[in-house]
Amino acid sequence: MPTDTTDTVDSARRPLTRERVLEGAIGLADRIGIQPLTIRKLADELGTKPMTIYHHVENKDAILDGMVDAVFAEIDLPPSEVDWKQAIRARCLSARAVLSRHSWATPLMESRTTPGRATLRHHDAVIATFLRGGMSMATAAHAYAIVDSYVYGFALQEATLVTDAEMELTDVAEAILASPEMEEFPDFAAFTVHHVLQPGYDFGSSFEIGLDLLLDGLEAMVDEQASD
Repeated sequence: MPTDTTDTVDSARRPLTRERVLEGAIGLADRIGIQPLTIRKLADELGTKPMTIYHHVENKDAILDGMVDAVFAEIDLPPSEVDWKQAIRARCLSARAVLSRHSWATPLMESRTTPGRATLRHHDAVIATFLRGGMSMATAAHAYAIVDSYVYGFALQEATLVTDAEMELTDVAEAILASPEMEEFPDFAAFTVHHVLQPGYDFGSSFEIGLDLLLDGLEAMVDEQASD
């Protein structure tokens, strides 16, 4: 389409900056993943030479740090006008949506040793929200670790399911059910037939159920500590 051509030309004419390098790296990683991403491929993506990129970022680690920081910047901060549980819930829903767009980012989110300003701002806001809810520093630390383990773990599992989704779910289920070994696993067979293959089945619908269970548990812990 003509608009696509215009966008490509306009992008090629934009001067190369650190922001454009990171933007190109994120777009490329969204398409091919993080492992295949190289400086040469990124240079091709940006219509430049590999050495030119190093005028704007020091090395690949600096690119990865910037990419992670940019992803954190996309995640909504917990809103301050609602109670802590609603605020953390909104933040977690946003995090899941962002990680769905950038599935490569999940393993990197807590692995970088030089966090950027957006990352630090995000962590500060989440910790402040837990503290505002009456948590001690120790409880806030537990809460943050537990909540993000759930969010990141679910995002990783969803990313794997999306990757495998090239086959139709019904085809996968029928292949499983056709296996002779399934006679040994009647409950799994029943689960596949009566749940997974039912209209409207959505693995992702479990996310909010699990999140609410976690937040309700944290709320109960805070209330119990307050009553001691």
